[in-house]
Amino acid sequence: MKRVFDFLLSLILLILFTPLMVIVFIMVKLTSKGPALFWSQRVGIDNKLFSMPKFRTMKIETPQVATHLLEDSVNYKTSIGDFLRKTSLDELPQLISILTGKMSFVGPRPALFNQEDLIALRTQKNIHLVMPGLTGWAQINGRDEISINEKVELDFEYTKKRSFFFDMKIMYLTFLKVVAKENVSH
Repeated sequence: MKRVFDFLLSLILLILFTPLMVIVFIMVKLTSKGPALFWSQRVGIDNKLFSMPKFRTMKIETPQVATHLLEDSVNYKTSIGDFLRKTSLDELPQLISILTGKMSFVGPRPALFNQEDLIALRTQKNIHLVMPGLTGWAQINGRDEISINEKVELDFEYTKKRSFFFDMKIMYLTFLKVVAKENVSH
């Protein structure tokens, strides 16, 4: 049932958001060098790598590490990078990953390929057996503001409570957080 829901909702949202995505695509192209989409190597279900698309918010020469690990992330951001991140518009292309079954709407956020500490902790708790999500329990309980250990504990809690209604609650709370631009620090 979850996969059918993910497929149908992502298809509907892709159709509805196509005009907005075209505008964001053009804005990224007009304000920085390089492609409008950034394909990030992420860890998916069973720790398999997949390419996750995002609208590019960082300059093309930025090292591929978590943003909080950059010494001066402000110097790497494009002129509209902060806006795209704070509004979560950079995340819209991930609807493609949901449509194709590489992600779900709700689940643990997919780790970067080089976040070995996060990957190891998730594997110890079998979180790697859950489809990664566009949003998740850790996202609405701190997002960029919590430690890796806290994220893993919240992801683990999600695996224990998973249900359609819990996913709906997380999606609703995510919507409220995005509108309020809460817990976005980079």
